Amino acid sequence: MTGWDGDVYTRPVAPMDTWFLLYPDAVAGIIQVFVEGTGTIDPDRLAEAVEAASEACPGTRLVREGRTWVDSGVAPPLRVVDGSRLDRTAFTGMPVLHDRMPETGPPCEVLLLTGSPTTVVFRADHAALDGKGVLVWVEDVFRVLRGERPRGASSELTEADVIAGAPPPSGTALVSDLEWPSALGAAPPHRTGLFWRRRTVDGAHPALVAKIASALTRYVGRPVGRFMVPVDLRRHAPDIRSTGNLITNLLYEASAEDDWHTAHERLLTLLAGNVDLLSGVDPSLSRVPLETARPRIAALDGFSARSNRYPALAMLSHLGRIDLAELSTDTFHATTLYPLPSSGPIGPPELNFVECGGRTEITIGWHDSPGTARRAEELLDVLADVLSPGRNRTWAGNDTDRPLAREGTVVEQFRAQVARTPDSVVLTGPEGEISYAELDRRSDAVAAELVDRGLGPDALVGLLAGRTVAAMAGIWGILKAGAAYLPLDPGQPDARLADLVTDAGVTTCLAEREHAGRTAIPGECAAVVLEDVAASGRRVPAAPVAPDDLAYVIYTSGSTGRPKGVEIQHRALSTFVSWATRIYEVGPDTRFPLFSSLAFDLSNTAIFLPVLAGGSVALVPDELDHLVLRDVLENLGATALKLTPTHLDLIGRLGLRPTGFRTVIAGGELLRGPVARRAQETFGEGCRIFNEYGPTETTVGCMTWTFDPDRDGGAVSVPIGVPTDNTRIHLLDADRRFVEPGEVGEMYLSGAQLARGYRGRPDLDRERFVTLADGTRAYRSGDLARMLPSGVLESAGRDDEQLKINGYRIEPAEVARALEEHPSVTRAFAVGRARGEDRTLCAYVVPGGGGEVDVDALTEHVRALLPRYMVPSVISVVREIPRTGNGKVDVSRLPDPFTGAAGEPSDGERRDEVEEAVATIWSTTLAVPADRIAGDADFHRLGGDSAALLAMLATVSREVVGKDQEQEFMSHLPTIVRRPTLSWVSELVRRSRHTPV
Repeated sequence: MTGWDGDVYTRPVAPMDTWFLLYPDAVAGIIQVFVEGTGTIDPDRLAEAVEAASEACPGTRLVREGRTWVDSGVAPPLRVVDGSRLDRTAFTGMPVLHDRMPETGPPCEVLLLTGSPTTVVFRADHAALDGKGVLVWVEDVFRVLRGERPRGASSELTEADVIAGAPPPSGTALVSDLEWPSALGAAPPHRTGLFWRRRTVDGAHPALVAKIASALTRYVGRPVGRFMVPVDLRRHAPDIRSTGNLITNLLYEASAEDDWHTAHERLLTLLAGNVDLLSGVDPSLSRVPLETARPRIAALDGFSARSNRYPALAMLSHLGRIDLAELSTDTFHATTLYPLPSSGPIGPPELNFVECGGRTEITIGWHDSPGTARRAEELLDVLADVLSPGRNRTWAGNDTDRPLAREGTVVEQFRAQVARTPDSVVLTGPEGEISYAELDRRSDAVAAELVDRGLGPDALVGLLAGRTVAAMAGIWGILKAGAAYLPLDPGQPDARLADLVTDAGVTTCLAEREHAGRTAIPGECAAVVLEDVAASGRRVPAAPVAPDDLAYVIYTSGSTGRPKGVEIQHRALSTFVSWATRIYEVGPDTRFPLFSSLAFDLSNTAIFLPVLAGGSVALVPDELDHLVLRDVLENLGATALKLTPTHLDLIGRLGLRPTGFRTVIAGGELLRGPVARRAQETFGEGCRIFNEYGPTETTVGCMTWTFDPDRDGGAVSVPIGVPTDNTRIHLLDADRRFVEPGEVGEMYLSGAQLARGYRGRPDLDRERFVTLADGTRAYRSGDLARMLPSGVLESAGRDDEQLKINGYRIEPAEVARALEEHPSVTRAFAVGRARGEDRTLCAYVVPGGGGEVDVDALTEHVRALLPRYMVPSVISVVREIPRTGNGKVDVSRLPDPFTGAAGEPSDGERRDEVEEAVATIWSTTLAVPADRIAGDADFHRLGGDSAALLAMLATVSREVVGKDQEQEFMSHLPTIVRRPTLSWVSELVRRSRHTPV
């Protein structure tokens, strides 16, 4: 019988336990599980957690009394050990890993290794626990560390009990014999200890054991290979929780000619027939005295070693897929887990596998002898290439290592440029021309103010300003002080800006005078008038700025409903500037117009590149419409342009004819071939058109491609090209495996331009910034791409619901969250709906309590919370949000938001010649019959986006309003955006036409 003896947990020594008790003295027979991660673990808290978890898992406290295991009540000890000398590939430098467990104490212990990475090693005597049992205990230790209750493992069943209660086997057990050579060659006749080697492979791999078995069979050059595969008998009793030895070693054969599908099917067939129930240790072993059995086993082991004959080529032990969140705490984040094999007598080399964190850990171990470790490394090379072929991991486009063209941070480069060209013009705009020396003087004054306030390296300063000289002085002043800037768009609602300032922990905000009193600056944040500070004329000694210091933080839309701040360091910024200056040929005669929001990192191209190359920036403070765009292209003397593909398309649709441009860079969203072709025709053959790709997390841009009309003009999308200097791109599938050339994969971006992470969001850091198998830190972009036969990358969309509208990233969850904050809405869902070639942001809301929703009031509510580009074009009221069987929103069952939006003019509704002309233009723009557009029809509800709205207004200005009155007409743009109906636009046309010039 097994079970509890009064209050003491006991169980008999089972046949499988006995086998491990027969291990020779030279082989420790210890299961060792490493948990590595970042952060810290307090030794005292860990000791308390080990004690509590072991109380719940008494199998970790056993001592052997004859043929019975008895709970000693003594918790496994914790030792703090110097881990600085540990080689985590060969596992040399720590003799403790070869120690046996004391025979008189508990069968487990815990090692907390000092040094980096933070590591906890859980050691257990294999005679008392198996690998799955150790994991049960390990997870409970971390549960206690998180302040949770341990689940415990108090089941007293042995493998004999499970086998007796399991379904009878229908298969035939393979005969166990000693006829197979070791996969690593002969072992030494006399045991001298074990060696270990480790390899990490990207991705999780279905049918992992079958793939390894087939590859190993081919590696040793045999037509058929036999393998020992430990099988967890808990699969027959899934409700039990036990730490005991509930494993059997299934004998499994693989053919060298089989593909992995066939090999996997053969293994599944054996398991389906419950053949593992026939593979246990001979029950009679428990009845043989240990002192009698041990010499017999030793003799058989010696024969096996001398003749190089084993029951199988190798043992393949898969510990399963591990959720690393279960091994993490508030101060420690687990990054990987792996066990060290423990090869016993008569045992072939053992390979252990664990899949966790998007990677597969492989460890191999066996008896040490000359040459075996080297052969093990060769074998791991082969297996790693089988799982992750080198042809998929290697891409010529990733050969991007290049020294920076200029040394130092952007602050050092700016000071050097001022020294070279103090009197040259650096800024132009409504204030006239500003020299480098003047910008240097004003920014020095800003820096002096910030230094006085104690703001230096890694301090974040808010910047609430438009595209003005004061804003430029603010940026450079903040950077000179050694601090970082948080750009705040004055056009965004105060509520949102205040949330960003609070979330970022900003204590000081530089604001232009007209914005200094806004509630966008919370009361706990000091507001400093930017113009006053910049005009003070004060100077301070240059503050040291290091490459790892923070340069700026830009907030992007968040998939959790909260915006997230991306932290960019100086090293990343200077790397981007070096590359972009070279590839775009930026020099002293380059002038970029700056017309994008400073809170949109697309603007950083114009802010930094020309200034650090001796060129200039044309400041455009006005919001973009066709008049401003015409001025930018024709009157500012600009030679280079950075804008979104939407705006590039708008230039062609407006029929503008810019001159003098040598470089046009499109970025922020998909660039279609026809749009690029028309842009080439518009700007002329002498202008290079670039398609640049790069999320905010990789510092503005990390890939580019030079458009060729003959090569790319007919493409659905222009390629995004190859990585920038010191950047690498990897295409991985949903299981983090490298994809085959030509297959679609998610882009993982790595290199010198990678962000530090998200401000105050370690949860998002862990989700989006990952570590690849070779130790590379990479950003999961969520953007899909494929490799073209030409060796460059082409965009293939997204793997989630994120939208790109006018270059801005929009997470629908953030839009839905804002809608749900309105009292009349119980549930909301936002999505991009196709309208022609473009996507329009639409929302669906469910009223609360059977009430009604005032859509106009709801729209105003959202405008008060979100930036203009995140306000849905159409809000539809529905009774419910339909779901699929797996709980996701079924977009196909949501109503078309554009159906019926045009309405129809009523019988009594008569149009004058103005409204008729405007309706005709709407019809052309939106592909809706003019006679079907009612006066109260909403331009956005008809599917028009912001770019289409500007194109429509430009046509109305040209064809209906007239050149003399178009300035007056376009001054009403803010009211048109809020009320884009046919009747209102027509009314504004009438007013403008009657306005005296």
